[in-house]
Amino acid sequence: MGLVGAMVIVGVLLVSGLTHRVVDRAHAQAAADAAALAGVAEGRPAADAIARANDVALISFDEDENQVTVEISTPDGIQAIATAERRLEAFD
Repeated sequence: MGLVGAMVIVGVLLVSGLTHRVVDRAHAQAAADAAALAGVAEGRPAADAIARANDVALISFDEDENQVTVEISTPDGIQAIATAERRLEAFD
């Protein structure tokens, strides 16, 4: 196989590992975004249900008058934070 073949294999393994990590991070962020949106619309129980449906744990839920911030963690330990804002605007 030689040195070039070994280097190609190592390169493929590195790229594969990096790609897997990027995909996992994107999944975590999407789950956090969904949980924040559910939380701002329907409260903590909805945020927790969405987190569980996405196989992540809801670590924190902070709600003020018009905003919710959540933090989630994946089984692999990747954490993500998202904030959703409630907008009360009249439609014309």
